[in-house]
Amino acid sequence: MANLPPFEISVKSSDMAVRKALGQFLHALQPLELSVEEAGTVELVLAETLNNIVEHAYPDPATAGYFTIACAHQKDGLHLQVTDQGLAMPDGTTPMGQRVSVDVEPGDLPEGGFGWFLIQDLAKDVSYQRVGSENQLTMRLAVAVQ
Repeated sequence: MANLPPFEISVKSSDMAVRKALGQFLHALQPLELSVEEAGTVELVLAETLNNIVEHAYPDPATAGYFTIACAHQKDGLHLQVTDQGLAMPDGTTPMGQRVSVDVEPGDLPEGGFGWFLIQDLAKDVSYQRVGSENQLTMRLAVAVQ
């Protein structure tokens, strides 16, 4: 397996920001030759994380700022730190993200909450903190394990 030096991607929050950041991030991971399943896990977790930033940390497009993804490849997988200077998480913590039944009528599905369940189910060591004016979300994705 190829050695991947640490890297960062920074994108200004916007409607197309998540797609742009995901494309850049997955391209940077190409030397690891991830399986389709591993790449799908990375893409899903990052898409949910970044969509939350665009929607909740920077809800007003007129005052949107940047988010940054820092990645370090280690023996136990990809270590990510996602930062932004948007609004803080309510109560200073990530939502619980509980599994919900989807075996109900479409009108009875809960609004939201699926993303945090997926993030916490697929990523390891998920941690959030607010440092000054910066949101810092760290996690490990157990892909490209050496």
